Amino acid sequence: QVQLVESGGGLVQAGGSLRLSCAASGIIFSINEMGWYRQALGKQRELVGFVTNGGRTNYGDSVKGRFTISRDNAKNTVYLQMNSLKPEDTAVYYCNSVINSLDYWGRGTQVTVSS
Repeated sequence: QVQLVESGGGLVQAGGSLRLSCAASGIIFSINEMGWYRQALGKQRELVGFVTNGGRTNYGDSVKGRFTISRDNAKNTVYLQMNSLKPEDTAVYYCNSVINSLDYWGRGTQVTVSS
């Protein structure tokens, strides 16, 4: 059973930083994209960004220049470094990855940015 487990969410003041982690576990033969989505209360889930297994990254427009995604292939882990956080970044952040050619989601971690 493949699982994605996020960690690192919490409460932070506007302008602050947080780092999220997402580790994949289970029987893993291949991992393609690893990335992050978020869903604010009453809104649709949106792309934060992803990184391919070749290291290419892509970001949603609202986070470009403030968030950075990286991955450690040896640890099957993807990270999301969030800087210059704004109240509108408040959301549940979900890890997403294509593992063994299947799409997996984590349970999510809450990020709350106070003004």
